[in-house]
Amino acid sequence: MKVYLAGWDVFKPDALETGNHLKLLCKKYGFEGLYPLDNECDNSRDIYTGNIELIKKSDFVIANVNSFRGYEPDSGTSFEIGYAAALNKPVIAYLSESRPMIEWVKDENGYSIENFGYPVNLMIAEGAVLVIGTAEDALKKLSELQQALQ
Repeated sequence: MKVYLAGWDVFKPDALETGNHLKLLCKKYGFEGLYPLDNECDNSRDIYTGNIELIKKSDFVIANVNSFRGYEPDSGTSFEIGYAAALNKPVIAYLSESRPMIEWVKDENGYSIENFGYPVNLMIAEGAVLVIGTAEDALKKLSELQQALQ
């Protein structure tokens, strides 16, 4: 079973090492990890189409939805979650924050903040299985869910 590893980890200074670590974790749980940087391309069109193809090839998506450059997950990751959901691929989203958004997000512009009890936007929370923890915790959950379906 193939798992697409979505998340802002691709922007880390050690992105390739992080990807290799995530793929090793996948292997530990019996999955093949597909990491966005597996595409080895550097122009936007090829990155986009390459990642879309990896999502299509995957059976599941594991997504890092920890806040990135602000209060929200990476917008590319959010797109990938939506794309996977549209393809009916199960998504496991992981993050370290467990408090509802209303408790930790501040808006200086006076805009309302969601109050549905989720630590992320409802479209992610309702479109994925949320795991409070790490990528490994998400893979453990995926393994449990897969075993329950067999």
